[in-house]
Amino acid sequence: MERTSDTKDVRAPTGGTSLARQFVLAAAGVLLFGMSMIGFWVSGRIEDSVIHNAAAATALYVDSIIAPLTQELAKSNTLGEGARVALTETLSQGVLREKLIAFKIWKPDGTIVFSNEDGAIGKRFEMTDGLVTAKAGQIHAEFNQLEGPENEVERLSGLPLLEIYSPIREPWSGDIIGIAEFYENGVDLSSELTSARLQSWLVVGVVTLVMFALLFGIVARGSRLITRQRVALDEKVETLSALLAQNQALRRRVDQATHRTADLNERYLRRLSAELHDGPAQLLAFASLRLGSILPAGSTNQDGERVKTALDDAMRDIRNICRGLTLPELDGLGVEDVLRRVIAAHESRTGTRVAFTCDPALPDLSKAEKICAYRFVQETLNNAARHAAGIGQQVTASAAGSGIEITVSDKGPGFNRRTAGEGLGLLGLEERIAGLGGKLDLDSQNGARLTMRLPGNTGP
Repeated sequence: MERTSDTKDVRAPTGGTSLARQFVLAAAGVLLFGMSMIGFWVSGRIEDSVIHNAAAATALYVDSIIAPLTQELAKSNTLGEGARVALTETLSQGVLREKLIAFKIWKPDGTIVFSNEDGAIGKRFEMTDGLVTAKAGQIHAEFNQLEGPENEVERLSGLPLLEIYSPIREPWSGDIIGIAEFYENGVDLSSELTSARLQSWLVVGVVTLVMFALLFGIVARGSRLITRQRVALDEKVETLSALLAQNQALRRRVDQATHRTADLNERYLRRLSAELHDGPAQLLAFASLRLGSILPAGSTNQDGERVKTALDDAMRDIRNICRGLTLPELDGLGVEDVLRRVIAAHESRTGTRVAFTCDPALPDLSKAEKICAYRFVQETLNNAARHAAGIGQQVTASAAGSGIEITVSDKGPGFNRRTAGEGLGLLGLEERIAGLGGKLDLDSQNGARLTMRLPGNTGP
């Protein structure tokens, strides 16, 4: 009989946060952080591009006007009076007057040689990033960053200013002979930058929301599918749990039936033994006695003697059968004592010797298991006496986990399983052992070796 172990409830938890809610909590933080990083990066790149493009356009326009007026810087460290007047008049008229708030011309060493602020001419300052970049031949622009000491006057204007550094080159050689620094009114540029920022953040936000909606749709669909599957799994687990409970109940009933069957079988065998002893055995004894009284003393009637001998043999066989069917009282006996009793009975009946080896720490067995062990050893020793003449009979008992393992062997010629007989033979033993959850192994290559294994704890 297959034994089923207890099974724990594996039902999935129904409480807690769903997968969709977990995604909302996790993805919201991740996407917001990612959107912020991308938004700042994109808006920064847009601002840089707008500022650089505006500065490049203004620088190109201004350079086309002032470069011809400052060519004497290639041979002199100052501008002549005529060049200063021309620059002043040019910057105070037309578009440049409206566009430029302040204007300076630097020598590459950091000295101011011209400014619309007379007090700044001739001053020398440390080289700023803008001066270094322009000296290297590139246009440099900064929007509303007037921290340096050279920008003290411009800071007082209170206007957002686009500070532009543009190199002044000598036309025929391309050498940088000066640096033009001018400050453009950045009110319009500030509005343009604000609009660009809003547009970039709007695009990033919309893209993020679309990504979030798509991902949430996928996760929500998966979450609903998982919920449906979990509900179906819960139902199957409940069904399985009910089936397992029924199986365990049936197993207990089968175990109880097995024990009752073993007990009823032993009662039947005792009754059969009593019937044989009190019926045919007594009749045969009476027949033998009457036959002996009929035959005169010293009679040579061979037929009568043969009949009397046959009656005595039949009576002796019936009594032996009765002793084999009758089971001694096993209550209160340990497994070792039970085995010693059946071995002693076999030795007394057959006049053979049985070697016995026993583990000193055998587990306790139920009454049905003790009966099974008794019948197993009894039947296998009877087989050894019949088929092997009792040669090399040996019984070994040892613990096997919570159960027991008993081996009976002999050194006879062995036997064929298919011709081993029925009744209380191997088939009956195998069914009895299997009914208690055990197993019977047979090896008949070099003599006979039969091993019975019982798991133990099969019943009261």
